Amino acid sequence: MHRKTFLLTLLSLIVLLTGCKKELKPDQLAPGVQPGQVYYTQFSLFQEKNNFRTTNYRKGILIPINTAVSLQSIRADQAELRLVESGQPLSIENVPKHTVDDMQTAFKKIAGPNKVDLSQFSATEKDAILAGQVKKGMSRKAVLAAIGYPPQNETPSLNSNDWTYWSNRFNRFIVHFKNDKVDNIVD
Repeated sequence: MHRKTFLLTLLSLIVLLTGCKKELKPDQLAPGVQPGQVYYTQFSLFQEKNNFRTTNYRKGILIPINTAVSLQSIRADQAELRLVESGQPLSIENVPKHTVDDMQTAFKKIAGPNKVDLSQFSATEKDAILAGQVKKGMSRKAVLAAIGYPPQNETPSLNSNDWTYWSNRFNRFIVHFKNDKVDNIVD
């Protein structure tokens, strides 16, 4: 009996994992998610070994906001992109326990059909955004453009005065807002 239960569980797990690796079909795609299209990064992100995890670690090589990317394919757990200018591949790996989003929703936060209008930010904010950094005095919108969305499991609401990000797998930092501006950053 135990062996039968084990085998059924193992088979179910294999089917589940195999299903996550299949490319989504056109009728399964959300509006605005289309392979072959060019998109623009909606915040400055960091990639390691051509991979960006939606946990949004702050280490690796910077890919600046408004970088043109082409969506190659999208699956339930991952999107494959190519940087238009260099041809470099970039995988986006969704970590739903942190984002609380499915892959398509996470993708639409990371890449959009239009460039972010940087003229809406002060010169200081624009410099920080392009460097992928947070500085005291930045608006909430500037922080999102600079370092993206905090993992929702740590920061369920963007109306909160404290946004928790992960520097890397082991360290976190908190961006504290006062009157909708960054008041301090706690490592």
